[in-house]
Amino acid sequence: MIKNDLVVSIHNLSKTFGDFKALEDLEITINKGEIFGLIGPNGSGKTTTINILLGLLKADHGAEIKVFGHSVPSELPKVFPFIGYMPQDISLYMDLSIIQNLRFFANLYDINSNNKMNYIDEILELVDLTEFKNRQLNKCSGGMQRRTSLAIALLHKPKLLILDEPTVGVDPDLRYVFWEYFKKISKEQGTSILITTHYLAESVKCDKIGFINKKIIKYGIPLDLQNELKTINNAPKLPDMEEVFMYWNHKHKKAINLGGNV
Repeated sequence: MIKNDLVVSIHNLSKTFGDFKALEDLEITINKGEIFGLIGPNGSGKTTTINILLGLLKADHGAEIKVFGHSVPSELPKVFPFIGYMPQDISLYMDLSIIQNLRFFANLYDINSNNKMNYIDEILELVDLTEFKNRQLNKCSGGMQRRTSLAIALLHKPKLLILDEPTVGVDPDLRYVFWEYFKKISKEQGTSILITTHYLAESVKCDKIGFINKKIIKYGIPLDLQNELKTINNAPKLPDMEEVFMYWNHKHKKAINLGGNV
């Protein structure tokens, strides 16, 4: 792997809030064109990791974080134009319509005016909002608001797409469409995607995943992790990803109680 293929590198990342340790010695690397899933339950440190990566929170001393080779947070302005971000919480202008929100953010991104409306129309069709584009956002359902948030994250064709629970409140058919699009842009455009989810069934769609519980407790290719547990249990068939996560999470907790490592 050539050096320029490394898009995100996180080493020795810890974060404490008073006496509470939210992250401990977290290690993540994401390569060009890779979909990396950060998988874990609520409170496991997924959003905290993203907020530090985006410079919204300060890491504890000793962390080394780089995006496109630039140190975070000191050199973040150099890489912000290449990052698309969909937060877990909706952060849009609720008194504007869907299309007005997209036009506003397209202007902030300084998207070429000749291509702007065509690309907005394409994104609206992708997230199935064309019919509702003139509806005021505060009159839209939570799922429609999340789809608008995803559309805005995709507007400027980022090289790194960071998605915090993007499929919450999205129906299964559209969830499938989203994942097909994520796979398409990762393979065809070389877009790197960091995605968090607690939907364990979705994790098999990632190229690599990291199970998180304050630190990465297990890392690898989803199918490899399933085969590993199948071998450990001498099972006749592949376990689902919920079984895989529960096994490694239980092993991690047991190691903590014994004062050791997984």
